[in-house]
Amino acid sequence: MYFALVIIAILVCALLALFILIQNPKGGGLSSGFSGSNTIMGVQRTGDFLEKGTWFLAASLMVLAILVNMVIPKSGVVNEKANDLQNKIEKTAPMKAPVSLPSAPLNGGK
Repeated sequence: MYFALVIIAILVCALLALFILIQNPKGGGLSSGFSGSNTIMGVQRTGDFLEKGTWFLAASLMVLAILVNMVIPKSGVVNEKANDLQNKIEKTAPMKAPVSLPSAPLNGGK
């Protein structure tokens, strides 16, 4: 569930970025070509669609962020998995005796 919500949030972020980049801050973006009338064949102008889509995507991103925060895996579950992995590593890796370094120089102190 957590990963599904994160993937959906990433998709919403990408769509929101596209909606914002398509718009021109002075009202000229894609909607400038359709400035002659308010409706085209019964469909609202592109500017209205982009503005409503931007607001909808921004609101849905906020809701997704809250949902992701609510369903994030608990730290105990993650710690248990990390401990299991550490135990497997310790069991499979043979313990070697520590190597002691000589305290005196090898060349006889010269």
